[in-house]
Amino acid sequence: MGENDHILERDLYAPVKDYLVSRGYSVKGEVEHCDIVAVKGDTLLAVEMKLTLNLDVILQAVLRQRIADLVYIAVPKKGKLLFTKRWKNICHLLRRLEIGLLLVSIRGERFLVEEALDAKPFSREVSRAVSGRKRTSLIKEFEARNGDHNTGGSTGKKIITSYRENAIHIAVLLKKNGQLSITQLKELGTDEKKT
Repeated sequence: MGENDHILERDLYAPVKDYLVSRGYSVKGEVEHCDIVAVKGDTLLAVEMKLTLNLDVILQAVLRQRIADLVYIAVPKKGKLLFTKRWKNICHLLRRLEIGLLLVSIRGERFLVEEALDAKPFSREVSRAVSGRKRTSLIKEFEARNGDHNTGGSTGKKIITSYRENAIHIAVLLKKNGQLSITQLKELGTDEKKT
């Protein structure tokens, strides 16, 4: 167990408050059911603190967006969690929801706060540009399939991909016709790019 495993939720308050004060905010705790409320000029910021980043705190943060300009979630930083696919997916969700993320860690006697995600407007165009290859691959696979042979939501079952569809088609043609050349296979309707 690391040092961050012994943090209590209330332990997050002082370091997060200090972090916000250092950025020019006036900060108060437990205001109208918000763990932390901070004000700088006309900007109202709310922070929800939890020991784990889960759906409950994300829902709380979404509700705080009704009243605050910027909303953050503060959680203890747990090293191994930061490198998982699930963590990356949660961060993507928070970006889409325009919710910031503060990670609090202990270094000896000191608490450190780092802003893992800024609470800024989400740009679908920028996100799609970053994921352009995945989007292109998705569309290409969709268009290359001849039928809908898979049940959505199935796990642990083999998926009929466009490649597998084509391989099955070739196997059926070879069984029916015997040995065929690539040209003959293409003439019989196999995928020209995969044959």
